[in-house]
Amino acid sequence: MTLLNNPRTRRRRFGVGAAALGLIAALFSAAPAGATPDPGDSPAAPKSVSKSDAADAKAAIKSGKIPAPDEIVHSDNIKHLANIPKDALPGLNTDIAFQGKYAFAGNYDGFRIYDISNPKKPRTVSQVLCPGSQNDVSVSGNLLFLSTDSSRSDNSCSSTTQPATEKSSWEGMKVFDISDKANPRYVSAVETACGSHTHTLVPEKKSVYVYVSSYSPSATFPDCQPPHDGISVIKVPRKAPQKAAVVDFPVLFPGEGPDGGGNPGGPTNPGVSKTTGCHDITVLPSKDLAAGACMGDGILFSIKDPENPKVIDRVQDNKNFAFWHSATFNQKANKVVFTDELGGGGGATCDEATGPERGANGIYDVTGKGNHRKLVFKSYYKIPRHQAATENCVAHNGSLIPVKGKDLMVQAWYQGGVSVWDFTNSSKPKEIGYFERGPLTTDAIQIGGSWSAYYYNGYVYSNDIEKGLDVLKIDDKRTDPAERVRVRELNVQTQPDYFD
Repeated sequence: MTLLNNPRTRRRRFGVGAAALGLIAALFSAAPAGATPDPGDSPAAPKSVSKSDAADAKAAIKSGKIPAPDEIVHSDNIKHLANIPKDALPGLNTDIAFQGKYAFAGNYDGFRIYDISNPKKPRTVSQVLCPGSQNDVSVSGNLLFLSTDSSRSDNSCSSTTQPATEKSSWEGMKVFDISDKANPRYVSAVETACGSHTHTLVPEKKSVYVYVSSYSPSATFPDCQPPHDGISVIKVPRKAPQKAAVVDFPVLFPGEGPDGGGNPGGPTNPGVSKTTGCHDITVLPSKDLAAGACMGDGILFSIKDPENPKVIDRVQDNKNFAFWHSATFNQKANKVVFTDELGGGGGATCDEATGPERGANGIYDVTGKGNHRKLVFKSYYKIPRHQAATENCVAHNGSLIPVKGKDLMVQAWYQGGVSVWDFTNSSKPKEIGYFERGPLTTDAIQIGGSWSAYYYNGYVYSNDIEKGLDVLKIDDKRTDPAERVRVRELNVQTQPDYFD
């Protein structure tokens, strides 16, 4: 692990960045013979678009239909307070977690800790170089958890890419001690089947349970064999995190044969992802509930026994959903918002041709009681602002805005920006605010935009893949009551009971 701290960062931004790039280049060049780059270890190259699409993008900018490259636009009820550009970690920015006056932001090359005690002037406390996509990040007490979902030569922060076909390759969870925010300390690692694309914490007094979501097994991968139809459950003792270990692998999609019992995908269900694991899980500990977004399936399950989650209900949408990506409960736990990551996040799907239902959120009511609860589809929500053919755009990570009696959410849409929307009426969701930039380019799709946009203690924090951390303020009577709600810690996939 390498700490990339420098008190002169502001004055010598270029020097620090150049040094970091040199170090990262050295790490990758030290790969053992036969190692190959792993998807996600470095930003994807821009994909050219047709001449007509490029011309359409330029015409839309000229006519004012979309903002110009890097131009910021927003609704009247949104203020842009601050932006902190990427610094020593050049990879894709990813998820965010919060604790007290700190924000912890993932990046494909490691993670960065910000002091957000003054949201108008956030400052960097530390940057940790620890490559391995996608570095999904969560915190609990003095522990920070980091997901590695790319095949590595070992579990160290100086590892290199290595094919998953090699038995010695490593993927899984890393655990850091963050009692000193300026000097995080790497304390343990746990290898998990198929790595850790994302993870979700179920914190208890003496231990933290970690639900590890991963997918895409192959008979050629020694540590990621099909059927991969469940999740890894890790138990981390708070006082002895070095003893962290997998305690179970509950099967969520039981079935006969090598593929398990999840959605078979195409050709049975054309355009739908085959279920070979889960992409993301959100838990609501106050209700002993969890919702899983699992590629071709959405599930509701009980976590009353956190080591043995039990599926209550399962739904599919084989008409409009391509890839069940994430889930969000409303506060009463009588609704779940599932997102569809159409195109894997790399496609321009917020356009007229794709329409308002594909690449959208699916809003489900939760009916019934106990183990007889059911997920009932009500409607779709997609941002109403069309984007250019060069802008990757689809529903991504968001959080509740805690207002009693209302179901409000802020959500990232990659280059579609940040949307604030109301789903109090499950059948008639509507946008009430937005923030976005113009396209990164007008002749190619370059991956960018807001990866995660979360509401935390009065402000919205957005981790933009390329532009860095944005801080937004909502000024709207519909969201103003949320300003009185404060939490000490927030991992969005571990939803708090805001009004307990």
